[in-house]
Amino acid sequence: MECFVLGIGGMMPMPGRRLSSVAVRVEGQLYLFDGGEGTQVPYKELHLGLRSLDLIAVSHLHADHVLGLPGLLMLRGQMPDPGPLTILGPPGLARFIRNIRADLRMHIRYPIEIKEWSKDADRLAYRDALVNIFWQPLEHSVFCLGYRMEEHQRPGRFDPDRARELGVPAGPLFGQLQRGQTITTPQGTTVEPTEVLGPTRRGRHMVFATDTIPCRSLVELLDAADIAFVESMFLPDDEEDAREKKHMTAAQAAGAAAEAKVQQLLLFHISPRYERRELKRFADIARSIHPNANVAKEGQIIAIPLPD
Repeated sequence: MECFVLGIGGMMPMPGRRLSSVAVRVEGQLYLFDGGEGTQVPYKELHLGLRSLDLIAVSHLHADHVLGLPGLLMLRGQMPDPGPLTILGPPGLARFIRNIRADLRMHIRYPIEIKEWSKDADRLAYRDALVNIFWQPLEHSVFCLGYRMEEHQRPGRFDPDRARELGVPAGPLFGQLQRGQTITTPQGTTVEPTEVLGPTRRGRHMVFATDTIPCRSLVELLDAADIAFVESMFLPDDEEDAREKKHMTAAQAAGAAAEAKVQQLLLFHISPRYERRELKRFADIARSIHPNANVAKEGQIIAIPLPD
């Protein structure tokens, strides 16, 4: 799993600070979280393939999180056979996409499935052969979703000595057992994967949470994640502004991540009122609460190791 930071800004794109968006690559497939104005530019700069973009997850319908969608959809439409695309998001997302396609006369040659959150929605928003994606309402000035991506569980550790004891020769049969397949030895004995594999192991967990005040649902979403991108719009000096606009400070973001035992915290969605030199204060404040915290950097590529 690799995370690509496309931008860390909030409210409006600024020189040297693009709007907050993160792409995640798992075994060649790409998943994009939010797409504000100009998102396609860093997406192209990081050489992320549009053909392998399977899903876009939208947090909420504020301009700095969705105005890049038309460009992304049109850019993807210029490719031969780009394949279907799923877009997750809040109520009203389908109307927004439908209207921009009609008003801009967008010629889209691939199927788009739009899935909106509803009160009776399952916590699991999306599932494919690689990951599950869960959504959770947060608390902002408009309805806003946070997302959690989890790789599927992996088979337990393979015990080659036990396999040999059962008459399995080293080679292709080892691989079949490791993939969870029942095999037959050359002697005609059936061997089940459970006989040679340990307990299943979890995959990597990533969280994307922006535009919220501190709340219980945020902590639940963050629970023991390997990496979490959490909004930090303001410094603690401006906590009153954060409360009024329903955003968080660096200290509040770090506090939620520490309570949830997040392994690695990256702050993003920084207000344009702060200059680049002030980002160090965000990092220092967060690290005083969560030791493995930092401010995300645009263009940063983060490889997430397996938990074991």
